[in-house]
Amino acid sequence: MAFIKEFKEFAMRGNVVDLAVGVIIGAAFGKIVTSLVNDVLMPPIGILTGGLDFSKQKYVLKAAEGKTPETAINYGLFINALIDFIIVAFVIFLVVKGINALKRKEEVAPTVPVPPSKEEVLLAEIRDILAAQTK
Repeated sequence: MAFIKEFKEFAMRGNVVDLAVGVIIGAAFGKIVTSLVNDVLMPPIGILTGGLDFSKQKYVLKAAEGKTPETAINYGLFINALIDFIIVAFVIFLVVKGINALKRKEEVAPTVPVPPSKEEVLLAEIRDILAAQTK
């Protein structure tokens, strides 16, 4: 029973929950970026390169023989993954840069001194009158 209680405390810590949320959002974001690359960016790049589809580019080391599949280096898939990475890194850079800019604005904002309350002003006046009478 102590093991289950200890595991429950571990799993419900803020860091673990934050990490889980980050992983889930990251997976969803990865799907969006993959779609952006495959469905939006790669077709124009394919037109610019004369209809070249990177995902099908490969260097065949050994052709298929009978039931044995071919052995190939799929460098086109690597190029797609590289483009995915560059886009994700750039978007994360922009997000972090935006968050840092917001943090700097919050830190730079000067704190306006709070004016004294009516009671504080009245007590200060009484203090000054009493100080003047004792001189």
